[in-house]
Amino acid sequence: MDHTETFPSASGCSPADKKIKNKGLQNQRWAIISLASIPLIMTLGNSMLIPVLPVMEKTMGISSLQSSLIITVYSLVAIFLIPIAGYLSDRYGRKIVIIPSLIIAGLGGLLSGWAAWSWADPYKFILAGRVLQGIGAAGAAPIVLPLVGDMFSNDSEVSSTLGIIETANTFGKVLSPILGAFLASFVWYLPFFSFPVFCLISTLLVLFLVKKPKNQNEACSFNVFLQNTKEIFSKHGKWLFAVFLIGIILMFILFGLLFFLSNELENKYGFEGIKKGFILAIPLGFLCGASFITGKIIKENMVLMKWITVFSIVLTGISVICINFIDSLLYQTVLFSLSGIGIGASLPCLDALITESIEKNERGTITSIYSSMRFIGVAAGPPITALMMKNNDSWIFVLFAVLCGGAIIMAAMRINPDKKAAVQPK
Repeated sequence: MDHTETFPSASGCSPADKKIKNKGLQNQRWAIISLASIPLIMTLGNSMLIPVLPVMEKTMGISSLQSSLIITVYSLVAIFLIPIAGYLSDRYGRKIVIIPSLIIAGLGGLLSGWAAWSWADPYKFILAGRVLQGIGAAGAAPIVLPLVGDMFSNDSEVSSTLGIIETANTFGKVLSPILGAFLASFVWYLPFFSFPVFCLISTLLVLFLVKKPKNQNEACSFNVFLQNTKEIFSKHGKWLFAVFLIGIILMFILFGLLFFLSNELENKYGFEGIKKGFILAIPLGFLCGASFITGKIIKENMVLMKWITVFSIVLTGISVICINFIDSLLYQTVLFSLSGIGIGASLPCLDALITESIEKNERGTITSIYSSMRFIGVAAGPPITALMMKNNDSWIFVLFAVLCGGAIIMAAMRINPDKKAAVQPK
């Protein structure tokens, strides 16, 4: 796989938002901050509910499996809509997809909050609101990746910015348990009402600080789009599918671990509220730091991206299998943190491998498919973990370790950038 190769565009086919060259990181810093707010807020909208799930179970009289669906339904909707949003962003422009999506996501939060506040049996209406949030998330956060690729002509700037975006995503995961527990300490459904406020802030930032390019080219017709996408997967499908599957596995493990730890902290160790939120934030803090550092060091070196991914997943696999043999909360937290470092270091590498390898006219679609695959892991992690917790906790970590083994093999065998080309700019 030669990642520096770009894919030919069909005649008259280019993204609706044309790349602005030579802007540089400094000139684009406010745009980067605005874009980073999107994955941060979308992560808050999902992950800050995790520490509140046990409270929801008690308040609404629902099971652990039902509470996990509050996370899962958000992700399931996004899985199917993200590729559509990616195509629309390629055809009509990134901002024109992102801004309405943020508004829809905010309305979903309002519906869930209103149902929890007003109805005696709000569970179904909360799920309906979460569906709306998932629709909005599908058209917001995943479109940030191709937009970053459009903004810069230098691959090292793309990698560095993607590291910032992934760090914002992971920082949202760090902040989520603390903020979710804090808001729920006033009233359990307050996290739902906070989400529209966050969406409004992000909408205004993107609207005014992310500039739409003046030069507009004709976008692909749907038939040409399908043909180009088919050609990409025909030529590069092996490594693309490997990256997609690795993304699924990492998100599955991350959200499975978070769900498990949230329940263990409350049910086994008696931690609730802010204390529980801070403990959950510890491994996520390491994950955030690993993403930030990795984004800074990988630049355009795709060989380095591959091997960071491989060894990071090795670290995650060893950590999760060791959790199986440790009963101390302190040592378990250390192992959770090590697994967080492994996942956090892998994610910017996977983002950059795809974003820097795909020609801009197909970038929105391919990166959106990748984001959709990651949402499969987010959706599957909590309910599968909840089901396995009913029987024997040990098998959860065995499953995670086996999945890490598969991801290591795929990363080592399928991702094969050309060494000479990988260290040179395009």
